[in-house]
Amino acid sequence: MMHRRTLVACCLFALAGTALAQGYPNRVVKLQVPFAPGGTTDIVARVISEPLGKALGQNVIIENKAGGGGVVGANETAKAVPDGYSLGMATVSTTAANPAINPKMPYDAATDFTPVINIAATPNVIAVHPSFPAKNYKDFVEVLKKSPGRYSYSSSGTGGIGHLQTELWKGLQGVSVTHIPYSGAGPALRDTVGGQVEIIFDNVPSALPHIQGGRLIALAVAAPQRLAALPDVPTFKELGLEPVNRMAYYGIVGPKGMPRDIVDKINAATRKALEDPAVRKRIEDTGSVVLGNTPEQFAQQMKDELAVYKKVVETANLKLE
Repeated sequence: MMHRRTLVACCLFALAGTALAQGYPNRVVKLQVPFAPGGTTDIVARVISEPLGKALGQNVIIENKAGGGGVVGANETAKAVPDGYSLGMATVSTTAANPAINPKMPYDAATDFTPVINIAATPNVIAVHPSFPAKNYKDFVEVLKKSPGRYSYSSSGTGGIGHLQTELWKGLQGVSVTHIPYSGAGPALRDTVGGQVEIIFDNVPSALPHIQGGRLIALAVAAPQRLAALPDVPTFKELGLEPVNRMAYYGIVGPKGMPRDIVDKINAATRKALEDPAVRKRIEDTGSVVLGNTPEQFAQQMKDELAVYKKVVETANLKLE
């Protein structure tokens, strides 16, 4: 009897989900950015929101909910009703780096989200203040190896992608550099540009103006190939450090349990939005690479990044400071 009741309940749930998807969306859709306005995540979300809304036939509004290195906003998305009206921007920090190091996360990055689509990925760059006694990667490593622990790097905070990607790089390169965590990427970048900290591993969109202005020196980039804006800067793959050659992703997720029909509608609408050359250019102008993949591909990317950073945390025995 219980088996029959369970079967009936599942059928009713499936029918309800199908009916919900057929009428979706019939009101405003919220796309939550788990960081303050102005960062790369916010920029990508705002670029995609209007054309995505047009493709869906409803407005898509951006809501910024900063805090905890993205955890506060991501948790709100994870706990929302899975009806497709509360979506969130997913980043490596919220779905891999922070979950890998924080044993008290309020959500399970592996199970509490429904991956929808990876919109874009952004290269990262390791850069130094001009006062650093090296101007290329080879000399940079030699200086660090001669003076272990003497130099410092800044990050957006413990558990963020800048922190864990630098720790991954340190382990592979065999160097000792002191971590100086900040309350966000902006303050970390500001103090590195100001010379208070010598090194930063930052995303290209925010660091590039300072590199082009001579306030930072780029030494290596995490990207599939050399960047047009930095043609003389090698990739980590070229340097024999392919595991570090990881770009930061900016995708859309919903809470777990979203009906597949709704996931497919959002995915298709986002892809349609990304077909617009003007939209693609605006995203590419941030230094990002447009992707637009399937839910399954994005789910695998999220899984892979989480595994990578769990390994980094375990190998380096990292703890929340």
